[in-house]
Amino acid sequence: MIAFHRTSLARAHPTQAKLMSFCSAALCSAILLTTDTHAQNQAYIIVQQSPLAGFQYYAGSHLWERMTLGDTLTLQREANNRHDSNAVRIEWQGQHLGYIPRRENTDVARQIDAGAAVKARIVRLMPSRNPWQRILFEVYVDLNPETTPQ
Repeated sequence: MIAFHRTSLARAHPTQAKLMSFCSAALCSAILLTTDTHAQNQAYIIVQQSPLAGFQYYAGSHLWERMTLGDTLTLQREANNRHDSNAVRIEWQGQHLGYIPRRENTDVARQIDAGAAVKARIVRLMPSRNPWQRILFEVYVDLNPETTPQ
């Protein structure tokens, strides 16, 4: 796995320059290039890692035993959410788990509204009494849309 700093990405991948507008210095942590067992290169931008907000209010506790690291999460924009106009709902296998935290959802909401193919997956599952520590997920943009990082 090779990580490139954000400023070197524009030189290394000039065709991906428009994706750089998605990444602010605080959010975009790395470009990751990996090689899988079939020798296909995968490249993706990790936009952010966040705890799941609202775990205790939705289906998370009922689904906890079935979730695994790396599971794909669906990001669903809720522009008409009465509590947060930038709300981004997170689902696992069609079940509502919670939301991207309000303090971290503005850029992701904007990119979803613009039609960007933003994806998410579980990167940590931790048994904890604190619901904010149960699930950590990452939001990413796949630079090779025909592949999905494992």
